[in-house]
Amino acid sequence: QVRLVESGGGLVQAGGSLRLSCAASGNIFRIVTMGWYRQAPGKQRELVATITSGSTNYADTVKGRFTISRDNAKNTVYLQMNSLKPEDTAVYYCNVKALLSDNWGQGTQVTVSS
Repeated sequence: QVRLVESGGGLVQAGGSLRLSCAASGNIFRIVTMGWYRQAPGKQRELVATITSGSTNYADTVKGRFTISRDNAKNTVYLQMNSLKPEDTAVYYCNVKALLSDNWGQGTQVTVSS
């Protein structure tokens, strides 16, 4: 069984920054991709950013403001979020795709006030 523990969400004013972390533990066999998705009220879950080996992918709405990184030794993925906007308000979910499993975190709330 794989466990994902997210942290770092909270309330911040527009223009501020937050850093999300997601640590994976348990029976993980060869992580391929780590990433972050988000879901705002009344909307579908959407991709924010993913990282595979050294390659990153970002949603157009966060390019230039968010940075995804990972620590392979710790099985941890990070999302540095700068210049936050009210439209970034959502529940952020960590996702870890391994060879034998696709795993989701419980979500962490990010609220950006105007």
